[in-house]
Amino acid sequence: MSILKERDYGTPAGSGSRQVTVTIDGVGITVSEGTTVMRAAAAAGIDIPRLCATDSLKEFGSCRLCLVEIAGQKGTPASCTTPVRDGMEVCTESERLARLRRGVMELYISDHPLDCLTCSANGDCELQDMAGVVGLRNVRYEAGGRTHLDQPRDSSNPYFTFDPSKCIVCSRCVRACDEIQGTFALTIEGRGFDSQVVAGAKQAFLDSECVSCGACLQVCPTAALMEDTVIERGLGEHTVLTTCAYCGVGCGFKAEMRGEEVIRMVPWKDGKANHGHSCVKGRFAWGYATHKDRITTPLIRDKITDPWRQVGWDEAISTAARRLRDVQDKYGRKSIGAITSSRCTNEEVYVMQKLVRAVFGNNNVDTCARVCHSPTGYGLKQTLGTSAGTQHFDSVMQAEVIMVIGANPTDAHPVFASQMKRRLREGAKLIVIDPRAIDLVRSPHVEATYHLPLRPGTNVALLNALAHVVVEENLVDEKYVRQRCDHEAFKAWREFVLKPENSPEAVSELTGVSAADIRAAARLYAAARKNGEGRAAIYYGLGVTEHSQGSTAVMAMANLAMATGNLGFPGCGVNPLRGQNNVQGSCDMGSFPHELPGYRPVNDAATRTLFEADWGVMLDGEPGLRIPGMFNAAVDGAFKALYIQGEDVAQSDPNIQHVEEALTKLDCLIVQDLFLNETAQFAHVFLPGTSFLEKNGTFINAERRINRVRRAIRPKNAPPGETGLEEWEITCRLARAMGYDMRYGNAAQIMDEIARLTPTFAGVSFRKLDEVGSLQWPCNDAAPEGTEIMHVGGFVRGKGNFVITEFVPTREKTSRRFPLILTTGRILSQYNVGAQTRRTDNNIWHEEDLLEIHPRDAADRNIRNGDRVVLKSRMGETTLRAVLSERMQPGVVYTTFHMPETGANVVTTELSDWATNCPEYKVTAVEVRRCDKPASWQKHHEALARKTRRIAE
Repeated sequence: MSILKERDYGTPAGSGSRQVTVTIDGVGITVSEGTTVMRAAAAAGIDIPRLCATDSLKEFGSCRLCLVEIAGQKGTPASCTTPVRDGMEVCTESERLARLRRGVMELYISDHPLDCLTCSANGDCELQDMAGVVGLRNVRYEAGGRTHLDQPRDSSNPYFTFDPSKCIVCSRCVRACDEIQGTFALTIEGRGFDSQVVAGAKQAFLDSECVSCGACLQVCPTAALMEDTVIERGLGEHTVLTTCAYCGVGCGFKAEMRGEEVIRMVPWKDGKANHGHSCVKGRFAWGYATHKDRITTPLIRDKITDPWRQVGWDEAISTAARRLRDVQDKYGRKSIGAITSSRCTNEEVYVMQKLVRAVFGNNNVDTCARVCHSPTGYGLKQTLGTSAGTQHFDSVMQAEVIMVIGANPTDAHPVFASQMKRRLREGAKLIVIDPRAIDLVRSPHVEATYHLPLRPGTNVALLNALAHVVVEENLVDEKYVRQRCDHEAFKAWREFVLKPENSPEAVSELTGVSAADIRAAARLYAAARKNGEGRAAIYYGLGVTEHSQGSTAVMAMANLAMATGNLGFPGCGVNPLRGQNNVQGSCDMGSFPHELPGYRPVNDAATRTLFEADWGVMLDGEPGLRIPGMFNAAVDGAFKALYIQGEDVAQSDPNIQHVEEALTKLDCLIVQDLFLNETAQFAHVFLPGTSFLEKNGTFINAERRINRVRRAIRPKNAPPGETGLEEWEITCRLARAMGYDMRYGNAAQIMDEIARLTPTFAGVSFRKLDEVGSLQWPCNDAAPEGTEIMHVGGFVRGKGNFVITEFVPTREKTSRRFPLILTTGRILSQYNVGAQTRRTDNNIWHEEDLLEIHPRDAADRNIRNGDRVVLKSRMGETTLRAVLSERMQPGVVYTTFHMPETGANVVTTELSDWATNCPEYKVTAVEVRRCDKPASWQKHHEALARKTRRIAE
């Protein structure tokens, strides 16, 4: 085993359409016009020495180590900045070049610590490598001259250290921050000998605008920027390729290991979702996997007021099985159910829904996608015919206009946001539709052409107004609509959107957005076609779906894209930015109560027959309960047992007090997770789960990309002398304890079954994924290498379906008692309910949920920056600190939901999307006032938490 090193070609690939042939050291090679000599040489197997060049960054030409000789050309040009010409003859090795390169290396080494044997980068240092390549044996410059060797280290960042004494001022880190990440937090200050890398205005890294993405560490050729884990423990000895378990981008990572210890996570250059980039969570916040809070032994208790009792796996499984059977014997077959997790692998989710259908004998299975992107599945299925996004992430690089609605990519999907910002810096135009002035509205070198700060709850009205302009001003792509869409549906839709109540002037007061801006944004989006050449892309998030009209808004976006011909090509589409790592996969695997894997209805007899023949049982044809239905039925006494895998509903679901009431009414609650979370306070059986580092399987990201997850360390839930249980094994054991012989030899066999029974996965297997790296479904005989872009040449459903999207105002209204609107979201350093990130050093950036409030609203309430305030709604109240922010519009406040101590969802309502029951998290009428003590709910929560800690101990 060894560390995986990807090939570095020195400079990016050439983009010219014409091919040219050159000769390098006697080797002929044909490459694209625009390719550098360095890149062409690398393609021919010839590595030219270099220090400032790397193929993830633009050509720079500062180190002067990559000099070459070119026939007929004077001097020794830098190969990294010299483009090839047809017929060019290049020499990369000569006595002259060797002498020059050794001279350059002498200068570098004369101002560099000679501590290679004790340096943390020893064996992984390009400066060290290049000194050997050029044959440097001694340094002629005498000691005693000026050096930078006494420069102090910057250890302010919790994850990495900057040692300027080892910096060679190659500018790679600065360029990576600019070109790859787009934060522009680093710069070179001074000139000549005084040149140095600085963060911000000569600040410590932690105090600067650095977002700790790790791009600078990724490109640093020395130990100037180094992970603290490497400094403390040394370099890894082998690599395990896997996929990040945070957001829906699905970044590929190399887990660099020493035995079973993770030394560092390095973004994988060949990861097709991230191309070697990362964010602070994926790169650094993986320590939760070995955190002391991990529960590694099963726990059981008779009543939730009893102390937990540690037991072996056999007793835990038999106890869970007995309690589930007892409930069904007493209350009937449909009195139990399960909730799957979007953090688990596809294989784990698949066996979970199979347990419910084949063993429980009902369809009472749902997933946390219910509370985030279920409207995506419904809305895109109704209009386009498939429940997923239309593009791959790279498609954004061909967009002329980008519309971001109800999403905050720089915080929630930062690696994709970096790619989007690169495209914006290249000249693409941006429309942001969001109540807040998110970072994309204006940040370094990026500014939205239009920001439409609509009032929460008015998405559909605004989308209808955009469509009104498209139709009224003859911006419809008539040819596209005629060829690809249902013409009768289009005519009805056109008549609908042209109604006066859908005009920008009519909806301006309702949305709070000027009619002129609505019209201008609509023109910009529709005009991107440029006679059929340009494209406009829509990217959206929970600010669209988590509304009472979430499904309507998704269909309205699809209508807009179809009307303008922006589907089925690169650079366009309707693209949901999925929140969790496997939200897409959990839906694909059949986690909804009305659908089997592949989004096929449970009431379809032919589909059921297929699964019945394979599983050997009869299946129920009646859709089961959704999550809200389970909770309501539990409160009513008809639903009595629930198995929850990797989901913390007592923190993440709306109206927490109602959720807690439902959980207390259950006769049996089984929680399977890494930690004793908020939901576990109400559990009777706790089954220790596994982190992404401890399992094999697959995740599916927001672009339908199926990525491999590989075990790096032994599962922490392993009994003595055993290798540990992956979560699908736990579920299978429970199935067998309940009388159904469900067993697999490994996760690959589960994927084989998925492929056998699900047409869109027919060509997927672990072997195939290991060969090609990743695949986007559909992957079958018609698309053996997967499908990057959906709806090419036509829609999955046949003709595109325009749907009438009548605006229906939410029932949640402001009043004199509750005059403000609360909307919620995420922040970069924390993730979802914080169970993982709160157990890492990410807390240094965000240790508590904060309430953003406009200074005018704060002044009206005598609230100062940092004051503790009570946030109260019709559902409940909580307290947190206020932050005065011009990002907010007057009348709207904002908070995150990462901290259980805050419990932001204690104030959110039970209102939900009309089609899918996705909660309306984004519109809650509230009041905010100063306070000096916790809310009553928080006191109750803290008492429960203390009790849980005592019981666990």
